[in-house]
Amino acid sequence: MIVFFAGSAYDGVAGTDRHLADELATMRPVLYVDPPCSVLTPLLRTRPAAAMRARSMLGPALRQEKSGLWRLVPRVLPGTRRPGMHHVTTRWTRAKVRRAAARLGQPVTAAIATVPDDLLGAVEGVPTMYYVTDDLAAGAELLGLPRRRLLAAERRQAEAADALAVVSPVLKERFAAMGLDAAVVPNGCSPAAYAGVDEAPWPDDVPRFDRPAAGFVGNLNGRVDLDLLEGVADAGHPLLLVGPRDASCPAERFAALTARPDVVWTGMRPHTELPRYLRAIAVGLTPYVLNDFNRASFPLKTLEYLAAGRAVVSTALPATDWLREDAEGAALVRAESSREAFVKAVGDELAASAEHGRAEPGKAEQSMAGRRRAYAARHDWKYRAREIADLLDQVGGPRDSGDQARPGR
Repeated sequence: MIVFFAGSAYDGVAGTDRHLADELATMRPVLYVDPPCSVLTPLLRTRPAAAMRARSMLGPALRQEKSGLWRLVPRVLPGTRRPGMHHVTTRWTRAKVRRAAARLGQPVTAAIATVPDDLLGAVEGVPTMYYVTDDLAAGAELLGLPRRRLLAAERRQAEAADALAVVSPVLKERFAAMGLDAAVVPNGCSPAAYAGVDEAPWPDDVPRFDRPAAGFVGNLNGRVDLDLLEGVADAGHPLLLVGPRDASCPAERFAALTARPDVVWTGMRPHTELPRYLRAIAVGLTPYVLNDFNRASFPLKTLEYLAAGRAVVSTALPATDWLREDAEGAALVRAESSREAFVKAVGDELAASAEHGRAEPGKAEQSMAGRRRAYAARHDWKYRAREIADLLDQVGGPRDSGDQARPGR
């Protein structure tokens, strides 16, 4: 069994941790360990984030989520991140993981962590991996944690792990400056989930727009450039926003944006429902603020838009450059960072979508939508899981008898 120490709750917004763990579970049993949760969380459910975690607290601490995957919700004392108290939280979590593994009766063969907390030693004598999915130190203010503490914890974790993997080339360079070699394993997508997006039922909470719409799917937080979303709305384009709003997203500006007649905000929706919402848009948006935290990221949403055959307009992130063109040189993602250029790119793609909609249906596979889907298929999560498994193999981790080829970029 692989113990997977995640940075997000399994039933939260589906991100790297959940997608990767789900795919690994098709190869080996997985114990997915949620971030530690205070026993007082259910009392704070008036706060959006606490309300989400409260749902997790209501069920058993150890539960089976799907075939081959169990989930542990470590319930710990309040003040989980306070100085000094975070060491107690870590010790409690490690003990709870050992008890859960013993209860399941599954031999632990490897441990993976996407957080810098000292958790990989919870089960001794197995190969370990630190998989870095964000530049946590650069996002210290957004996370509300001390930068110095994050830097120290991250370095300790990277040096202690048997294998080190990162989600982007920017993160690889960052660890190289520390003298540490990291393998780049980018985010992926689930192409099969979006195969029937154009025939998916129209979402009940979204009106049928009278012209092509742009959309954003994901966490609405301080990473998102509201100025770009406001620019799209100012230009008169219908805008669909799907995802929870975090406190770091300015409340008044966001309320004013979502009050506009052609802007629809649904709040958080299950990941399994996303094809329905992507059916309602023609252009997917990745409007991230240009800072060190975002430059080191690899936005999941960009690949998911492509898997759905949608045009993509993003700010100019290194990950965007990595995904810019397919093998034939077709531009798959428009990258613009100024408000004027971003809004113009959105308008151009919406106009192109309207024109393609009038094209002969029989030529769909030759269209840009078909090329986007074909490109996204090369970045299936099953290939990312295989890369992680291969890295664990190299340090003595679990082996799987499958012989899937892994395509290159």
